[in-house]
Amino acid sequence: MTHRPRPITDVDRRASFARPADTMFLDHLPVDVRELDAQARFAALSALFDQVTARRLTGVGLASGWRCWEVDAGGPRLPGLIAERVGPLGRVVATTDRDLTWLDAGLPASVQARRHDVVRDDPPAGGFDLVHARLVLMHLPERDEVLRRLVAALRPGGWLLVEDFDCDLQPLACLGAGRPEELLANRVRAEFLDLLARRGADLEYGRKLPRLFRDAGLVEVGADGFFPVAVRAGAALEIAEMRRAHEGLLASGRIRADELDAHLASVAWGRVDVTTPPLFGCWGQRPE
Repeated sequence: MTHRPRPITDVDRRASFARPADTMFLDHLPVDVRELDAQARFAALSALFDQVTARRLTGVGLASGWRCWEVDAGGPRLPGLIAERVGPLGRVVATTDRDLTWLDAGLPASVQARRHDVVRDDPPAGGFDLVHARLVLMHLPERDEVLRRLVAALRPGGWLLVEDFDCDLQPLACLGAGRPEELLANRVRAEFLDLLARRGADLEYGRKLPRLFRDAGLVEVGADGFFPVAVRAGAALEIAEMRRAHEGLLASGRIRADELDAHLASVAWGRVDVTTPPLFGCWGQRPE
């Protein structure tokens, strides 16, 4: 008997389809579906990249007593990890411009969650030994000004760690695509990246970070990259991203609703190996 692969989750399997009837069903759920999509996205990003981020934090010397700012936090797990490292003598501020409920609920008492718009609001006061932002700046048209604010928030000797994709360096969803579902995945990914660019994202931002850090006056600048190729959390991320971008993907007319539906089904059932773009991490220190 042929073994049929298990989908990522039953929820992902059902929610991946975007036909009007499904949309009507979701509209009657007693929750904000867009918020569920955001939480699914952040959970997938956490599964993919938290260990990589933790290694980079170790590299800059994160230790007991540090004051830290997690910029536009994507969930409680990473601020909690930082809080464990800095201990009771440290301080962690986790900010977001979204609803605080789902972030604040999972945070240890030593982490302060704040509503904060990194584009419009001044940085939290006090100065920080570490400022960390993951997958934030590349999406902001005001990224240059935001980077200056993050640098200014550092105490002398403090470290900035920024992690962002370089989508232009590796833009494919499926490497070595030959089957129809793989070719479709690459078409969908190309449309998704075009949508991000039209919304102001810099698809080459990851590779620019070392130069931008040096231009901002930081020293001890270094960078590396991480490139997951066939990881289950990558498929979960693909489903969450495509659901969030559903209307924008169909608006151009280059991707049909039935094609997007078929792509998400292929991903949910594991018929394609979906890659993510390389996640670059760059670190630099404010001079003493």
